[in-house]
Amino acid sequence: MLQPKKTKFRRQQKGRSKGFAHRGHQLAFGTFGIKSLQTKWITGRQIEAARVAVTRYMQRQGQIWIRIFPDKPITRKPADVRMGKGKGNPEGFVAPVTPGRILIEVEGVPFDVAKEALRLAAQKLPVTTKFIIRRDYDESQNV
Repeated sequence: MLQPKKTKFRRQQKGRSKGFAHRGHQLAFGTFGIKSLQTKWITGRQIEAARVAVTRYMQRQGQIWIRIFPDKPITRKPADVRMGKGKGNPEGFVAPVTPGRILIEVEGVPFDVAKEALRLAAQKLPVTTKFIIRRDYDESQNV
């Protein structure tokens, strides 16, 4: 499961996720990718499930890049605990995602393989996504 090796503070405030992605909104490494169309928190487990779905379908060919990392700690208080008495303990980590953010990139596989692999990955994620292609992609030099 993805999580930071070390954090400066154990607990963090929720914060607000509004607006569109100002960074990480263009393909940087791969030829194909999936872009988020919603604002959500994506957990480390969901990212890992998407990664496994992509690598299984691509049969470990090509290369994938995961462009988000869960570095925001989420706390939860135990069941049957009354209000007050401080903040709960960290339970897991999430990656805050805003619309326009590239989640996963793929390269080195044919168009149809990449499209299906990223569709399977998108099913594992809690956001609606859009399949995108690099601008200079030429279908004639298909792998």
